Amino acid sequence: MNAQYKIKEMDEKIRLLRKTAEELMVLGGEIEAVKKNLVRLLSSTAMLELNISDALE
Repeated sequence: MNAQYKIKEMDEKIRLLRKTAEELMVLGGEIEAVKKNLVRLLSSTAMLELNISDALE
């Protein structure tokens, strides 16, 4: 099976995901549940960056 992946588009979405999560971190202020979930989201985003964004380079 020869799958075609849109790595550049995926990279753009991952960058947007990080930017959005960082903006939510500021907006969420001191709401503990928001902070904890965003820390997890940013950790997962970092793994996506390693897997996809680095493959772009």
